[in-house]
Amino acid sequence: MRHFGIVAFLFCSLATAAEKVPEPLDGIHRTFQDALLDRMVGHWELAGTVMGRPVQNDFSAEWVLNHQFLQLHFKSNDPPSKGRPPYQALVFIGYDNTSERYVAHWIDVFGGRYSETLGFGRPEGNSVKFLFEYPDGPFTNTMTYHPQTDSWTFLLRQKTPTGAWTDFAQETLKRKI
Repeated sequence: MRHFGIVAFLFCSLATAAEKVPEPLDGIHRTFQDALLDRMVGHWELAGTVMGRPVQNDFSAEWVLNHQFLQLHFKSNDPPSKGRPPYQALVFIGYDNTSERYVAHWIDVFGGRYSETLGFGRPEGNSVKFLFEYPDGPFTNTMTYHPQTDSWTFLLRQKTPTGAWTDFAQETLKRKI
């Protein structure tokens, strides 16, 4: 009979302890809900300049992986030049509830070396500014939504070795009809 009492006590203790464990800040049951980034979901035409050269891309965004990430897909419409493949990238934007910041995984045709650096950002009004600390210097990508035109602009800037910030790219997304 003593064993029954000990087992009952342990069971009640474990049940009470299980009830006191708080839900983790991040994980399978904490999906990424974001009203600003929801506005990017869909198919878009991207036009702009990269390093002073005109670019055009098909662009799409969709929630993936249990609504943990917004996946962006850039696919160039430009013909290959100088033996280089057309630009293509997959970007996964998630949210780190513990650190209270966005995280961006940028994977593109330039390979693994350039995808090692994560970007981190926080929303400011209708914008999210990501900072990537690349080995050759800081790089930002500010994504801004314009509700009056239902469009987005991306401003990509890099810091030069002399410490000056310069524009790397300026792009505009217009929704495909």
